[in-house]
Formats: sequence, C-alpha cells, structure tokens
Amino acid sequence: MRPYGLPRAARSRCSRRSQEDDPQIMSNQQPYPHEGNDGYPEQQPYAQEPHTQTWDAQTWDTQHQPVQQPYGQQQPYQAQPQAADTAYFPPQSGAYPLPPEAPSPTTYAQDPAPYEPVRAPEPAAASPASSSAAYSSPTTAGNARITDAQRARAEGRSPIIAPGMQPAALTAALALLMAVAAAVGQYALVVPLVLLQAVTAAGWFRLNGMWPARQGIALAFLGGVTADIALLAVGAEHAPAAILGTLGVWVLLALVLQLRNRAPADERMYGLTATVTSAALAVVAAGHLAAAHEAVTVGGVAVAVAVLARALPLPGIASVVVALLAATGAGVAAGGMTDVGTGGALLGLGAGACALIGLRVASYDYPSRFVHMTAGVALPLTAAAPAVYLIGRAVA
Repeated sequence: MRPYGLPRAARSRCSRRSQEDDPQIMSNQQPYPHEGNDGYPEQQPYAQEPHTQTWDAQTWDTQHQPVQQPYGQQQPYQAQPQAADTAYFPPQSGAYPLPPEAPSPTTYAQDPAPYEPVRAPEPAAASPASSSAAYSSPTTAGNARITDAQRARAEGRSPIIAPGMQPAALTAALALLMAVAAAVGQYALVVPLVLLQAVTAAGWFRLNGMWPARQGIALAFLGGVTADIALLAVGAEHAPAAILGTLGVWVLLALVLQLRNRAPADERMYGLTATVTSAALAVVAAGHLAAAHEAVTVGGVAVAVAVLARALPLPGIASVVVALLAATGAGVAAGGMTDVGTGGALLGLGAGACALIGLRVASYDYPSRFVHMTAGVALPLTAAAPAVYLIGRAVA
C-alpha cells in the first residue's frame, strides 16, 4: 500500500502548492549544485524534480532500505558511481555454492610438478591360516544375487555339504519306525509313510530354492496320499497300476496349475518341474506300502545303518564303502530274523545304495539347514522305496 492513500503525482502537486503558499519554506531551501538555467540538474542520469517528496514506503527489496534524510537537510548532489561499484549481489544460500576463485597469476610462475598416477596398494599376501576364510574377487565385487553354491565355487569350496549326524539320526529313527510298523501291519505303516511323504514334498521344493510354495507342496503331498489310498483299495497285486495312474493324474493337475499362473515363462517352467518331481517322489514313496512287509523291515534297517555310517567323519570313498558294507550286513542280520533269509544281503545292499543316492541329492548345491532337516531326512528313505519293492518281490 502507498502511504497517505494518494498517488505519488498527486502528493507531489499538493506538496508543491503548500511550498509556494508558505514563503518561509521557500526561503529555507537551498538550491542544488550544478543547476542549469531552468533550475534542474545538468546531464543527470536520473533527473528528479526539485522539492519532490521522497518515496519512503517499503520497496520490493526487503533487505536493503535506504536511510532517508529529513526534508530541508538533504545532502548535496553527488555524481553517480560506476555500475560495477553499485552492483547488488544477493546473499548466497547453501543451495548454490559460490563460484571457484580464479587462480592467482603467480600460481604458474613456477613449473608444476610432473603428473604421477596414483597406484592402488598391492594386497598383502594372505597367510595359509587366513586364506580359507578370505573372500575371493567374485564375493568382494558386491554381487547381491550370487547364490551360496556360486560363492562356494568361487571360493574354491565344494557345494556338496552332507547333512551330518543329526539328520542321519532322524532318518534312522524314521526308518526303524517304518520297519516296526511294517511288521505290525499294512495299516500301521501308513502313519510313518504319510509323515515321510509330507517331509519329502516340502524338502524338495526347498532344495530347489522355491519357498514358500504352498500350492505345489500341498499338491505333491496330496498325490502321495492319493497313491496310498489307491494301494489300500486295490491291493499290492495292482500296485504298479495304482502308482502310475496316480502319477499321471497329478502331472496333469500340475500342468493345469501352471497354466493358470501369471508368472514369466521361466518361472512357470521351474515351478512345473519342481511340482512334478515332488509329486513323483511322494507317489514313489508309496512303494513301501506296496512291498512285502518283510522287505520293508529289512530295507528300513539297512537304510538306518547306511545313513549313520555315511555320517561318520571318514574320507569320501571310504565313507561310501563303509556305508554300503554296513547296509549289507544289516540286511543279512534283518533277513535272518525274517523270512527273507540270505536274500537280505542283496536287499540291504540295494536299499543302502539308493539311500546314499538320496543323501547325495539332498547334499547338492550348498543346502541350508532347513534342507538338511527335510530333504536330508526324507530323501534316503524315499529313494530306497523302488529297491525295497522290486528286490523284495524277488527275494521274499
């Protein structure tokens, strides 16, 4: 707002009339220096009318307010300085840094030092004790998507890690439980068999890096349960038809499930492969229910002894040989207590070899602790089911 509520021109006219009417004011005023004949300053860049009231309101520049002199005590007119001396630079804020200062002319008076490239310090040679714990170049490169198996290979370690003694003890306990249940009856064998099929379905998906996959795990587990029901319904005489029929139906269901999936093609292929394989393993585990109960007893004892012997701290080849010999001896001992007889040696050797294969599958690709406690427990018994069924029919 302008002061007094009047425009500047109107206030100037009012002020001029009041000065003409008052002779005292006119007598006290001093003429400006360098005035011409007409009373105005000569050759001034910004001409001002004499006796004009000064504008003292707030301007757009809120930081610089000139000090106004009282009327009648104005300073003599001075020549305008150059524009370079009166240039107004606004205060600098933190958002815009100041421009770099120009180098002094004396800076280049001396010859600059020759340029020497900075060399990275050479890494110190790692001691033999710390070389195994240090990471290699692929790990220090910062690849966040590198898997544990790739890291193990890059560091020179084997991605094959055996489950150990604790999963082997759980496998032995489950195998002995199945051996005892098979001696009791076919329906008693269903309880540990269903537990084996559930752990197999969950462990296979986790072994392939797919977790959580509730639909695939539930579908594979239901396939194993359906195979158990079909075997109980048709009997051991039609066991191959029941197992193959259930497997065919579940492959079709897995295809339908993956067709409804909106994931990329690669992920759908991985999911289809894992689901079909898990369902096939759960259905194949039902072979224990189709085999003779004496063969299941001998095979369970052989698997239990084989996994325990494989978990002993022995060299690789020696551990495998000791596990196979232990499984053969356990088959002979269990066959002598049943009607299998000397055929228990072949049955024990076959069941032990299949158990070691399943144990090796569960140890591949740098598995985690969860894989060891699921796939490492279930796969030795699941892989031994075909040997127990086939060899059991031949020797029993």
